[in-house]
Amino acid sequence: MHLSLLNLLNFLLTQIIYFIEKMYLLKEITMSSQDRPVSTFKSKLKSSLPYTLAVAVIGFIAFWIRTLPSGTVFLSNGFVRFGGNDPWYHMRTLNVLLENYPNRMFYNPMTNYPNGSYIHFGPLFDQMMAITSLVLGLGSPGQDMVNTVGVYFPAVLGALTVIPVYYIGKHLGGHKTGILAAILIAFAPGQFFSRSIIGFTDHHIAESLFSTFFMMFFMLALISAKEKGLRFEHVITKNLNVLKEPLIYSIMAGVMYSAYQLSWPGAPLFLLIVLVYAVVQYVLDNFRGESSDYLGFTGIVAFLVSTIIILPFVHPDMGFSMYYYSWFHLATAIGSMAGFVVLSFIEREFKSKNIKAYYYPLTILGIVVLGMLVLKIVSPSIFSLVINAPNTVFGVQTGGAATIAEVSSIFYESEAFTLSKVFGNFTASGFFASLLGMLILAVNLFRKPKPEEVLVLVWSFLILLTIYGQNRFAYYYSVNVAVLSAYVGGLLLEKVKWGQLNEKFRSSVKSPADIPGFLKFVKVEQVIAVLVIAVVLIYPVYGLSMKQTTGTGGPDGTWIEACLWLKSNTPDPGMDYNAVYEGPEDGETFDYPDTAYGVMSWWDYGHWIETIGHRMPNANPFQAGIGGRRGSIEDENQPGASTFFTAQSEEEATEVLEAVDPDPDKAGARYVVSDVEMATGKFYAMTAWTLDSDGYYQPYWTGSGYQYLPSERYFKSMESRLHILDGNGLKQYRLVHETWAYQTQETTYKQVYNYLYGGNISEVDTGYVKIFEYVKGANITGTASPNETVKISTTILTNQGRTFEYSQSTTSDSEGRYEFTVPYSTEGSISGETQFDTAPTGPYVVSYGDTTKEVRVSEEAVLNGEEVKV
Repeated sequence: MHLSLLNLLNFLLTQIIYFIEKMYLLKEITMSSQDRPVSTFKSKLKSSLPYTLAVAVIGFIAFWIRTLPSGTVFLSNGFVRFGGNDPWYHMRTLNVLLENYPNRMFYNPMTNYPNGSYIHFGPLFDQMMAITSLVLGLGSPGQDMVNTVGVYFPAVLGALTVIPVYYIGKHLGGHKTGILAAILIAFAPGQFFSRSIIGFTDHHIAESLFSTFFMMFFMLALISAKEKGLRFEHVITKNLNVLKEPLIYSIMAGVMYSAYQLSWPGAPLFLLIVLVYAVVQYVLDNFRGESSDYLGFTGIVAFLVSTIIILPFVHPDMGFSMYYYSWFHLATAIGSMAGFVVLSFIEREFKSKNIKAYYYPLTILGIVVLGMLVLKIVSPSIFSLVINAPNTVFGVQTGGAATIAEVSSIFYESEAFTLSKVFGNFTASGFFASLLGMLILAVNLFRKPKPEEVLVLVWSFLILLTIYGQNRFAYYYSVNVAVLSAYVGGLLLEKVKWGQLNEKFRSSVKSPADIPGFLKFVKVEQVIAVLVIAVVLIYPVYGLSMKQTTGTGGPDGTWIEACLWLKSNTPDPGMDYNAVYEGPEDGETFDYPDTAYGVMSWWDYGHWIETIGHRMPNANPFQAGIGGRRGSIEDENQPGASTFFTAQSEEEATEVLEAVDPDPDKAGARYVVSDVEMATGKFYAMTAWTLDSDGYYQPYWTGSGYQYLPSERYFKSMESRLHILDGNGLKQYRLVHETWAYQTQETTYKQVYNYLYGGNISEVDTGYVKIFEYVKGANITGTASPNETVKISTTILTNQGRTFEYSQSTTSDSEGRYEFTVPYSTEGSISGETQFDTAPTGPYVVSYGDTTKEVRVSEEAVLNGEEVKV
């Protein structure tokens, strides 16, 4: 299977490159040689063959290095471990799609319980994997086949990206620039590599591939239309000799933009890039007295095509949303097409009426301002959406959103400026080479820049701004770094007359025997230039990318084990896991069966709980179900994961659970899953989402300086009560399962608790992941002397062989009555309910004064809140 995929990729790469090269050479022959088109074409095609093979080999290597960590994906026990978080959700949607083909899931009630989530992921990525699975599986692919396709798909798309990068580089600086750009993107480290590695089955690499193909075809359309002197009059006269090639490239640009948009709803980012470029290019052409019809034609055709393609995927019930396929996406495509129409019309009017060029940008500015004013009056909500859209991409996130790793600024860490993440994604030499490349292209603006140069400059600059806002867009800027670095490298080779050396090689080397004679023409500066490029540009990216081949991330063994335990040992929630469900009507909630329940955990783990555990998380990596505040501390603290885990008492936490579900008779979750990271490093993120982070950690003098240690407020939090203290003393939460332990910060937290707050807990690492169940609790009642201190306790034995004491204490009332609510059953599990493997080793012991009494509690009493009399 693996070898056949490699052969298939190699064939695919070669055929795609060969086809594009053939199209381009056919254009050259048609333009330059009407007398001997066939023989010249064959000669040109033969001369391009080495470049075709070179790019195919580079693509093959790009694929191969991305498959090196396959051992961390295909585990020895047969489990397939996908990377990260969202890849698990794509596999979830892929399996639902194949189960119901061709119907896909748009609304999913199996996550963000009890609300469900509309899926904002584009349909194309899943459809491509589904079609591939159906073809390779002869119409009925098994799960192994589906998993294999899913695992290798990102690596294939990452390898295919070398093709558009090569052609962009080639048309910017010749074959040498194209080949160097292909090499640099093949080894590009950081986010581009991690999101295209085996097992990271996410749409991000599809974004990079299709957006780059879009820019490639848009560039080819501009070049072709400019060279042919295309005018709108050629459209009226149907001059196909002029129109055919630019038309094909423009259509392909529209198709690729549509593919990009159907991979990610945020695709209008590239509409903004193209529109900004268009304004710049129109202004430049107008000042030079040149026609911009070539630009108008390209833009109008490309976005007309994209408008037609995106129309069937618009969901009217989503209104004007940026995050789902809605009227917004159709409007942006139509608006972009209209923008090219207006810009071209104004430009032609300026020329026909001989209006001075400097009025052109002022006119455009006036139209934009007037349009925004009209929009504000007609539709304030859409105006607000348009105004705030750039900040969504370019702005630095604050509050809880700032704790999301991928949307934080690439230039800041802990509010301090840093270049470490920049160098980790692009290398120092690559990043500064990209800046140098932009500087050179900017200087060219004052000479006579080519449209492709202006396009690459605007494109690169705006993507650079996006990574200032969100470092996730580094997988876009990696393409720009590869192209710009190769452009700089190509200029260096031009300085040492590499073109002459290349021509000499072609003319003098006919066989290997001719190579020694050729070497005498190689100059020292040419050798040095090649070495500089290899050492400064290629080797650093190679070194960093190879470091990333050691593993793929994703859930470790403890989370896999915990989720599989949930799947096998908790009641069926009564939902058809692979069914396609209709979303609820506006203002309504999904009608869940009475058996449905949620699983409360931090949002990072929602997709694992759903996809591996087949259970319904309350929160997920779409940042749904987090709760907390978004505006200010004065806002109401909405119920959700952040408010539950930071709650300062069991009662407060339970109120959150009950508030999550709109049904007053049900709680939002039956199980709570915690891991050590939630109790330590990720705890700050929970507080950040509530906009109330103060007081959980306080400075303490340690002898060598102040150190921030967990405070009393931290240890009162529900997360600490559950994970650090094992739920000891809680009335309605019981530990039902834990995984094995690792050496973590947990022991340090316990040492602080014992030393500073008088605790007496064992200072050892416990289960990395712990699963708790929320129950009504059995009510143990009895009598003692009035105002007597009464204690109840039992020893809990976990499935890992660890023991700890569970205890509560209370004071009897004036008549001697006392009552405890306890969550553990001493009699074991019952059929159809939680099959827990963590339970008391014996009965509860109630003690007061010199009296001790044993109490046994059934599972029915715990689940139903029954009274147990002592």
